[in-house]
Amino acid sequence: MKLILKLPATMLLLIAALSAVGYFFWYKAKFTPSNNVRSFVFTAGKDKALTLHRLIAKARVIKEYSKANHYNTEYCFMVDMQIASGKKRFFVYNLLKDSIEYAGLVAHGCGRNAQSNGVEFSNNANSLCSSLGKYKIGLSYSGKFGLAFKLYGLEVTNSNAFKRFVVLHSLTCVPT
Repeated sequence: MKLILKLPATMLLLIAALSAVGYFFWYKAKFTPSNNVRSFVFTAGKDKALTLHRLIAKARVIKEYSKANHYNTEYCFMVDMQIASGKKRFFVYNLLKDSIEYAGLVAHGCGRNAQSNGVEFSNNANSLCSSLGKYKIGLSYSGKFGLAFKLYGLEVTNSNAFKRFVVLHSLTCVPT
């Protein structure tokens, strides 16, 4: 949390949109000792190498986007929606060191179709779905979940985020 608070006016770039963001703001990932300072623990199943490759590739795109649009070029937040919601799929990525600093749990929108096994994405009002795309963080406020931040969608796929009140906040059902 200290890392995030030290980044005033930090924009939030997410690969996947969130209509309900999990407990990650206060989540401290459990790291294992290693000779490699960059190591971290996250559960991505058999596809760990593919996940890392995908995150690094997305981070390069985000870094260029951030430079071109005058956003923070030191850190970004990423959510890999290809990873199941019970696994660590939220990442704080250090763009300067090209490394993942934290990995944690994050929730997503529940969607309208409760019978669906997959995650639904939508940019429509009242869809209860997450929206994919890049975001920047807005002003903080104190809401029913405590400290929260409004998000601004930066792409066509999430352009209604601010109007839809897509926010970043803790959630009690997402364990630490």
